[in-house]
Amino acid sequence: MNLNSKHSELTRIEKIAYGAGDFSINIAYASMMLLITYFYTDIFGLDPIDLGLMFVIIRSIDAMLTPFMGRLTDIYTSQWGRYRHYFLFLSIPFGLSIVLTFTTPDLTYSSKLLYAYCSYGFFSLMFTAVTIPYISILSVMTDCRKARLSASGYRLFMAKIAAFSVVLLVPVITSIEYWHGDIKIGYQAIMACMAVIAVIGLLLCFSKVKERVHYPDNNLSLLQQIKIIVKNKLILLLSASCIISTMGFMIRGALAIYFAKYYLNLGSTGQSLFLATNVIASILAMIASTYITKRFSKIGLFYKSQLLAGVVSLLLFFVVTPDGIVLAFFMFFVLSFVVDLHAPVFWASIADAVDYGEATTGHRLTGFSYCLISMSQKIAIGLSGALVGWSLTAFGYDANNELKNPETAQGILVLFAVVPALFHICVGLIMKKYKYVKQTSTGITQSYRGNTKLEKI
Repeated sequence: MNLNSKHSELTRIEKIAYGAGDFSINIAYASMMLLITYFYTDIFGLDPIDLGLMFVIIRSIDAMLTPFMGRLTDIYTSQWGRYRHYFLFLSIPFGLSIVLTFTTPDLTYSSKLLYAYCSYGFFSLMFTAVTIPYISILSVMTDCRKARLSASGYRLFMAKIAAFSVVLLVPVITSIEYWHGDIKIGYQAIMACMAVIAVIGLLLCFSKVKERVHYPDNNLSLLQQIKIIVKNKLILLLSASCIISTMGFMIRGALAIYFAKYYLNLGSTGQSLFLATNVIASILAMIASTYITKRFSKIGLFYKSQLLAGVVSLLLFFVVTPDGIVLAFFMFFVLSFVVDLHAPVFWASIADAVDYGEATTGHRLTGFSYCLISMSQKIAIGLSGALVGWSLTAFGYDANNELKNPETAQGILVLFAVVPALFHICVGLIMKKYKYVKQTSTGITQSYRGNTKLEKI
């Protein structure tokens, strides 16, 4: 490992550029989390059963391909470093995939379904090809834990700004009369604008972010890496928490617009404001998390916030009624704030887990470790998408019928509040176990780094 200590801290410009990369990624991610299910059922016109199956198939293929992307980042280094060149060469294909996904062709149902498979598959492939290098690059920007946590704060703050832009603009702009009543054209146009911004953000990240920490190329085979990674208790616990938390996050995110439209009976502006409430709370959570982790246990904040999120989510189920719009906004704000308090800690903890793995096994599997987290996300996204699609069908959801029956509305409430609550509680219990493992292994990692000062975890 080679690192010039005077560069262990990151400049503000570099942190902003690093955040710009996640701004671009989260234009896609927020669209996928908050809008894609609704778009496919109510705008594109897919049956929820077909949609659920598509999510499972595409995300399963995507998850299987992810290790090969992680392997590629571990063994290949270009003139720009190990990760930066992907942002340069894949920025335009990434933007194009967003536009194609939110384009509704005038075809028969079978042909549209095939188009959805192809465009969503291309979108998933580009998302993986950009995200794996992005989430890996922090570990080579600096090995300073404080700098990593600070950069993660910038990253997540800008990610939420991207999400805010998507949820505030897309539902409102697509509903205006400019599109002559064709909301399909509205979605295509606004997402094309978002895609251009995403391309610019990736290019900014490429131009300003520097790779300072240099590790030797990893020549281990995929099987050898798997045998090594399963010995890393910290990364396995983080992967488990990632699967479960992402499922809860994605289910609630996908159901938010259905909840606003069909349970609270809000119009397009109200739906947009409801989704924006989630993002505003998340932005404030990023700021609060950075402040809290400077003074209190980081992992303690992680698991306690998830347990509390489970309680708040269950409370929302019992107290919010269709006519209690103000209370619904308030509860959703509080829930979103509590849920996202853990996010900076989670992403900074992955780099720590990579250090732990190198200290205990003698092998540094940066790309493969982040690849495992990405695989966990993809598995969770596929499962949650299928669960949402099939559950909507089970609850009698019909996109062509604006007047939803009471059973459908109640089912949407259950999916929105109760199901994610169970996932949050499980994550809290897993991360409590993580804290114990981290406490017993801190000495190993600190000794490896040559640092005897133990931090509060």
